[in-house]
Amino acid sequence: MITVRTISQLRSSVDHSKVVGFVPTMGNLHAGHLDLISRAKQHSGCVVSSIFVNRLQFAPHEDFDSYPRTFIEDSKKLEAAGCDVLFAPREEDLYPVPQGFQVSPPEELADILEGEFRPGFFKGVCTVVLKLFNCVHPNRVYFGRKDYQQAMIIDHMISQMALPIEMVKVPTRREVDGLAMSSRNGYLSDPERAEAVQLYLTLCQMRESFKEGKSVALIEQEAMQHLQARGWKTDYLTIRSALDLTALDQSTAHNATHLPDKNNTVSFVALGAARIGKTRLIDNLEF
Repeated sequence: MITVRTISQLRSSVDHSKVVGFVPTMGNLHAGHLDLISRAKQHSGCVVSSIFVNRLQFAPHEDFDSYPRTFIEDSKKLEAAGCDVLFAPREEDLYPVPQGFQVSPPEELADILEGEFRPGFFKGVCTVVLKLFNCVHPNRVYFGRKDYQQAMIIDHMISQMALPIEMVKVPTRREVDGLAMSSRNGYLSDPERAEAVQLYLTLCQMRESFKEGKSVALIEQEAMQHLQARGWKTDYLTIRSALDLTALDQSTAHNATHLPDKNNTVSFVALGAARIGKTRLIDNLEF
């Protein structure tokens, strides 16, 4: 595996005579990230990954400075998984001047759910992802489905910007008890880790209640009350259209037989974001 810091080094290291698969990350890698590398390896002749903690997507009160940086361990994991080129720019490499040009995703996708509770988050994400795409020039890019809204927004950006890139969304990797793997799981104490699976279990219960015909409003209310009673601080627990994340009314939810996503496989998605202790976790469940 070749490790490069600058954009010019990157461009001279990527073999564009082959299909280039790209996995952008912020490091602190877990098995879910390595699933993306494995998927890319299956369908690409040259696999590129990046490690960059992007200041633009962190609000002033969030954990940019304390976000885990485990570069040596991450490099070993990427090389073992079959990564060919690791792009690990410093801030001055990727942002040599203040990034005045930024990507503003549409409000109807970016200012709901995560965007409501993390204003400006998706603007920062789209800006760095588009810049990384322009640095790497990949044929395919790989994103995990755990960050459901993020993957949807990037997919829309690729389409609307007419980028010659195929988006591949890889299923969420979970721990044995069902907890979605996340770089932020490392913040959890042992008791918090034992409790953390309740977010996933609550989404499972929301799905079952929905299939039983219970009203969406009641499902969401009961889910919020359940986690709050266990000591969580909840941002949102909701069921949305898997196609565009629009809210469901009762007639939409239970009279429509299918609201397909692009792959025509799922109709709805239950999404949640909540904080246990000081750690904010997100998860989703498609059905």
